[in-house]
Amino acid sequence: MALKSTIFKVELQIADLDRNYYQNHTLTVARHPSETDERMMVRVLAFALHADPALVFGKGLSSEDEPDLWRKDLTGAIELWIDVGLPDEKRVRRACGRSQQVVVLTYGGRVADMWWQQNQAALQRQDKLTVINLSTEDSRALAALAERGMQLQCTLQEAELWLIVDGENTRIVPEIRMAPKTR
Repeated sequence: MALKSTIFKVELQIADLDRNYYQNHTLTVARHPSETDERMMVRVLAFALHADPALVFGKGLSSEDEPDLWRKDLTGAIELWIDVGLPDEKRVRRACGRSQQVVVLTYGGRVADMWWQQNQAALQRQDKLTVINLSTEDSRALAALAERGMQLQCTLQEAELWLIVDGENTRIVPEIRMAPKTR
């Protein structure tokens, strides 16, 4: 018998001062049986960093052809493709061919550092790609927040993110390893 996904309900209040985006989102997040709380919460963080009414969770681990999150325009063209973890370089290249913008959000400490060292040269050829890394401390702090019903307040300013849960503050500082060159 196949294991079923665990459903998490997230009330996410976002105040993104860098993008002037202020919105409340009610999210239903399905955690795949093989997914950890850490990875699931990094997906929620990815949503907060790129929040938009059209941003949705993809099948992620359940599908090779879908990202963890994506945003499509009204014609179905992919505007934003977000992968969480350490995707294969070929997958990232394919995503760059299918989407206007691609973001890879890595975590895992030394393993993420080794992935970056092995793939950096090939990834730097992709002009639509942003690579963001979370420190081990930040991803573990996120995992500690995981509950089946969550109310998160998220404030983003100057590349820092503050999460408030039950009056407790958690500061997350993502490291941008690579971003598209401005023209």
